[in-house]
Amino acid sequence: MSDYTPNEMMTVAAARALRNEDVCFVGIGLPSAACNLARLSHAPDITLIYESGTIATKPDVLPLSIGDGELCETALVTVSVPEMFRYWLQGGRITRGFLGAAQLDKFANINSTVIGAYDKPSVRLPGGGGAPEIATSCGEIFVVMAQSKRSFVDKVDFVTSLGHGKGGDDRQKTHGVTTKGPTKVITDLCVMEPDPVSKELTVVGLHPGVTREAVVDATGWAVKFASSLTETPAPTNDELKVLRALHARTKAAHAPKQAAE
Repeated sequence: MSDYTPNEMMTVAAARALRNEDVCFVGIGLPSAACNLARLSHAPDITLIYESGTIATKPDVLPLSIGDGELCETALVTVSVPEMFRYWLQGGRITRGFLGAAQLDKFANINSTVIGAYDKPSVRLPGGGGAPEIATSCGEIFVVMAQSKRSFVDKVDFVTSLGHGKGGDDRQKTHGVTTKGPTKVITDLCVMEPDPVSKELTVVGLHPGVTREAVVDATGWAVKFASSLTETPAPTNDELKVLRALHARTKAAHAPKQAAE
């Protein structure tokens, strides 16, 4: 088995969570890498949708943004953004949303707006874009992000995208949202899923070589573990080959053009 990085393990584990029949709303960055790895490996018929209105897109390289021409050029069709959100997303036609985050709390609420106080933040982030609507309108949500105490916090500084609110039935009772919300969080250390009752994120699986102590040290709350933990299967040579080729094509496509001599 080839050597692999924690980031590759995270991307492969996230890709495996997708099914061939899924209609998936894709976020830029790690979610995009995971979704396209799934498309190029075990789920060739997956329908990938990006916020700019591209439906069933099959990019050869990873997009830099939702406005990347690669998405439109390889899509089955491109619709207007209002149609994308009103008909496709709010119409309940998308089975899964795949998102990242700057901060995530124990109830899977997402912050991609500010670090610190909203009026005087220490860092102002890119913002939610369509993520708040994706988080509430997709059938369920997967989150993929690297794990550390800076990003996995007891309470997010700002709720950009609703997870399970304050836990329990808060998502539906308080906010009136009936979709499942975040059902899986995949990190570079482990896989988490919400407790069926409390909705608090619980570690259900560890990646190869990762200890419970490492997860505790990288989590900003008193993280809980399932009574029986699984071990994530290591990436196969085929998965790594496809993923690395995708990243190599992306790097070559987006590299700055050399000035002519």
